[in-house]
Amino acid sequence: MNDEKMNVNWYPGHMTKAKRMMQENMILIDLVIEVLDARIPLSSRNPDIDDLAKNKSRIILLNKSDLADPKENKRWMQYFEAKGAHVLEINAKTGVGIKSIRGLVEKACKEKIEKDKKRGIVNRPIRAMVVGIPNVGKSTFINAFAGKACTKTGNKPGVTKGKQWIRVGKNLELLDTPGILWPKFDDKMVGIHLALIGSVNDEILVLEELAMELMECVRELYPGALAERYQIEEDGSLSELLERVAESRKCYGKGEVLDLGKAASILIEDFRNGRMGRMTLEVCQK
Repeated sequence: MNDEKMNVNWYPGHMTKAKRMMQENMILIDLVIEVLDARIPLSSRNPDIDDLAKNKSRIILLNKSDLADPKENKRWMQYFEAKGAHVLEINAKTGVGIKSIRGLVEKACKEKIEKDKKRGIVNRPIRAMVVGIPNVGKSTFINAFAGKACTKTGNKPGVTKGKQWIRVGKNLELLDTPGILWPKFDDKMVGIHLALIGSVNDEILVLEELAMELMECVRELYPGALAERYQIEEDGSLSELLERVAESRKCYGKGEVLDLGKAASILIEDFRNGRMGRMTLEVCQK
């Protein structure tokens, strides 16, 4: 699996349009709030964002932090803070961390608020653009933060389309943007990571290959986790491992032939739902 990584590449036309829209709206914005998946903080960042959001205050939200390794969450927070961002661990689904965001917004925009006061401008709303690639939980975060279902959420990539402003209280306006990926993944592992969290449509993937990539990562970073979850031996080739999972979970097709596709789906779903334990697939190299 190491020599020939799966090649995941996906860039529908509506994403080019979304990027252009972000560029045009950046002039209206005081703050960029970027939602990342805490399990793959670098892979779930759109590298265009740093360029697009130059000279803007930045907040980074490590979403789904309850599914990620708590030690790595702390390391990634320090990593992004060292780059000048304000960072918070959240779980948009359960609301953990959401109440702390308003204070963080005020902290991030302190200079702007003080400048406004000096000019005699009081209570001008802070305008924040919310960005995030497909399926990191951006819409779920906005709904939790604004306290109402103001954006459409779904578990399929690319559900948010078009531009919408959302008012949060008297002094904050959020601009929601469609989740965009970028044209080319320079590192094939980035594509694999994105596929594992569901940012790329499963229909275009070879699930058995993706499951084997996952097992390779887990075996290296969290030795013993596969053995514990599936009651199998972890040694041998990745294809043998997948067969063992299929046997352990009684994935059989016609004529008692092992259904490796079904076993692959189980593995990927178990990872996505945290059933293997709290895991971060990208180790912070500070």
